[in-house]
Amino acid sequence: MKLPFLNRKPKIPNQPDSPQLTLEDILAPSEIEVNFNSLRIGQNFYRTYFMSNYPRFIEPNWLEPLISFDHSLSISMFIYPSESKGVLDDLKRKIAEMEATIQTDIERGRIVDPAVQVALDDARGLQEQLVKGAERFFQFALYVTVPAPNLEQLTNISKLVESTLGSLSIGTQPTTLQMEDGLKTSIPLGQDLLNLPHNMDTTSLATTFPFTSSELTANEGIMYGINEHNGSLILFDRFTLENANSVIFAKSGAGKSYFVKLEALRSLMFGAEILVIDPEQEYLNLARAVGGQYINFSATSPVKINPFDMSGVITPGENELGRKILSLTTFLKLVLGSLDPTEAAILDRALKQTYRLRGITDDPKTQHLTPPLMEDLYKVLIGMEEKTAVDLASRLERFVKGSLSGIFSSASNIQLNNSFTVFSVRDLADQLRPLAMYMILEYIWTKVRSKLKKRLLIVDEAWYMMRQEDSANFLVDMAKRARKYYLGLTTITQDVEDFLGTDRGKEIISNSSIQILLKQAPASIEKIGQTFNLSQGEKRLLLSAGVGQGLFFAGNTHVAMSVVASPEEHGLITSNPQDLLAKEAERLPNY
Repeated sequence: MKLPFLNRKPKIPNQPDSPQLTLEDILAPSEIEVNFNSLRIGQNFYRTYFMSNYPRFIEPNWLEPLISFDHSLSISMFIYPSESKGVLDDLKRKIAEMEATIQTDIERGRIVDPAVQVALDDARGLQEQLVKGAERFFQFALYVTVPAPNLEQLTNISKLVESTLGSLSIGTQPTTLQMEDGLKTSIPLGQDLLNLPHNMDTTSLATTFPFTSSELTANEGIMYGINEHNGSLILFDRFTLENANSVIFAKSGAGKSYFVKLEALRSLMFGAEILVIDPEQEYLNLARAVGGQYINFSATSPVKINPFDMSGVITPGENELGRKILSLTTFLKLVLGSLDPTEAAILDRALKQTYRLRGITDDPKTQHLTPPLMEDLYKVLIGMEEKTAVDLASRLERFVKGSLSGIFSSASNIQLNNSFTVFSVRDLADQLRPLAMYMILEYIWTKVRSKLKKRLLIVDEAWYMMRQEDSANFLVDMAKRARKYYLGLTTITQDVEDFLGTDRGKEIISNSSIQILLKQAPASIEKIGQTFNLSQGEKRLLLSAGVGQGLFFAGNTHVAMSVVASPEEHGLITSNPQDLLAKEAERLPNY
């Protein structure tokens, strides 16, 4: 059976075949113009460089400025292994030549050329490493091709490439009269048509690996800023790390509060509860904007916190009352001053008796009862009729009946039921701030342990807590145990010496998976550099950083960071006086 649609027309004799286009014809440019020091393909221009010399000392990621260059470049590397025997023979001959040159200069009374002496020392060191097998020898060739849409831009970009490589002590030369070979060498054909390599050992070659710029980009979490190494986003969830704690060090005006408020605002949008201890009333506008609870803590404030409150959490194997008495003892040491062993023993007995009078014992079933007040402890100390106890009562009296009676002597009347709660201690005297901050932290810790929930606790100006050993111990204990209760602790300070000058401060750093270093003062940069093992370049970065710029550490990775906020976010979190006055002027009516 014949199918009509398969019938073919007969070929006409002597009819010429029509030209057939190949893939090469389709991909090939319309024209190529090869010039003395450039190459034009269609409408685009190209210039290829080879590296004529390299620096004597190099560090890992030394080619990062070239990899992160702010323009498209084609970079090709060729690595050729060399046989050690031939290299050792050449090296031995070269060492002999340099030794003879130096000896001749000495015999003739000339000053030895320092360049020859340095080269000889390097050659001897390399010879020793090659003989031991600790190093191998390679030949390394590096080529860079610069593309541009026109000749003028090609010239400008080429100068930038030359200056960038020059800053790395790398000599560059254009592949004059070999631009075509240069272009073919720099595209992924695997052909080195120029064959202009330099000798390198294993260690030096390893440092040329180009893709070592760190990234902190995940598929979940919030954006913290821009990675200044490569322009990527710093995006991740701090609760996915081994702990969710962070520490922030910066000088005044470097943008630390701006950064923390931005993180708090974005974390709030992802369901985290935010708790803040605010010594300077910097979080008031943000709390109002998000419908948060702002608690101004002072002697005349109607808001009260009872330091004797129990958590109500029953944990097998833990003595909740004993833990609370230990915490209260620490707090009362801040209130009363230092205690000798006799005073500490009497205070411990008095605290147990104070709870017992309210029916609260070691039995967990009794620990939901109404807790005692500071006045109850005062009465117990008076009733003990011991001189030491009476002395303790006298020291406590001003917090019960004296000028400071309204601060710690009433029942708690607040509830942590808002997703954004700020405790302000600005209106307290400086000597009372550590007491209030400790008491608020203890109250928050008690509530955090009572109900598991994703929370961030921000302690601004944490150096207040680090000045006293007991309060520093409490902050360290909270940092160590926060992960268990789904809590991320953020400690912020501008007083680096007070924080890093103690072992407790270093413990907080070691228990914080995230560390943020913004602009630092020259007086503290060495301490910061020693603590975080910073390079000289990183220390210079922190000294010259702008507002909101610095280093962001997360686990074993760290990058240079720039904090970026949207205009709406900036309006909510800025504390710049000029911005605040401008906002105030916008609200005022025009007359």
